[in-house]
Amino acid sequence: MLANKTIVLGITGSIAAYKGADLASKLTQAGAKVEVILTEAAMKFVSPVTFRAVTGRPVVYNMFELSGEFSVEHVALAEAADVVVVAPATADIIAKIAAGIASDMVCTTVVATKAPIIIAPAMHTGMWENKATQENVQLLKARGVVFVDPGVGHLASGGAGQGRLAEVPDIIAAINRVLSRSGDLAGKRIVITAGGTREPIDPVRYIGNRSSGKMGFALAAAARDRGAYVNLITTIDPPGTGIYNDLRKVETVGQLRESVLEACNSVDVLIMAAAVSDYRVAEPAVNKIKKTGGKLLLELVENEDFLLELPENLIKIGFAAETQDLITNARRKLAAKHLDFICANDVSVPGSGFAVDTNQVTIIDMKGNTEELPLMSKRDVADKILDKVVRLFKDRVK
Repeated sequence: MLANKTIVLGITGSIAAYKGADLASKLTQAGAKVEVILTEAAMKFVSPVTFRAVTGRPVVYNMFELSGEFSVEHVALAEAADVVVVAPATADIIAKIAAGIASDMVCTTVVATKAPIIIAPAMHTGMWENKATQENVQLLKARGVVFVDPGVGHLASGGAGQGRLAEVPDIIAAINRVLSRSGDLAGKRIVITAGGTREPIDPVRYIGNRSSGKMGFALAAAARDRGAYVNLITTIDPPGTGIYNDLRKVETVGQLRESVLEACNSVDVLIMAAAVSDYRVAEPAVNKIKKTGGKLLLELVENEDFLLELPENLIKIGFAAETQDLITNARRKLAAKHLDFICANDVSVPGSGFAVDTNQVTIIDMKGNTEELPLMSKRDVADKILDKVVRLFKDRVK
């Protein structure tokens, strides 16, 4: 999504300005062309040399500098941008942008651009909570400016509160989300499950599995980058928060069922990447079970298959993690759960199991067609799966 995009990155006079170098570096590594603008105050904290080193591009810091690529017309940078990002943004710069003041190159670019604008504030808690700042933020939001709100934690002043610059992955997630508005899944609502369920034995122990959630998280990021509204239901804390439009944390199959059924009342696609426990303990102990010197016998009962309770018009995609008879078992699961297609992988194959960043998948659809994917990153697998989802939508329109 970021490849070949022109991202204008405004850095303002916050102690968090040094984090802008990390943001610029990661955007550049993702293939973006990053044009950095430093305010005069920002240069009290960071040097243009740093940003030139990480982006390979000239850095703009003087509105009337005549040696840069965009010097012929000081609004040319605004016109070249696919998105303008101000991170970190001070209370001062937010106030100027809200008032339409174009007193420096960052403000001028924001005022002149027709590209989407993203602002990631960083300031002392009192300044962030100030009534004037909050009114400016609400005014800009009403105009369509996207904010990546500051986090809560220790501040440079020595205190603690809301005001820390959002984490770089969250800012990048917001950039991707804005750029994906014209993606091939724009306007589609997708529920994705991730992680492995846990069925309690007692308050301390549980029956679970080895799922790391990596495949589900890769699907969520890929769907976001293609414009979808992503509802992630997970048993594991996901990386970052900016990827997901709706995030729900569950633990047991019962909780997963409740969340999925509720979420699927108004969505287009369900991708069940979570590893769902087939069994649960019939009667979990109220207190921790202590050793008695003998055997511990647990009565297990099957968990219900709630996929059959879902709306018929919903596109449903499942996963089959197997260790033998991969295709046979996957076809059986595909039919039993009334899925549109299933993604089968042999978790005993190196690089295709749990807690790794790669996967080797065979996609089988309800017509019996199979597509064998080579070993690739889980993000690439996610895009292959979503390619097939896009084709399903097109086929339904015909």
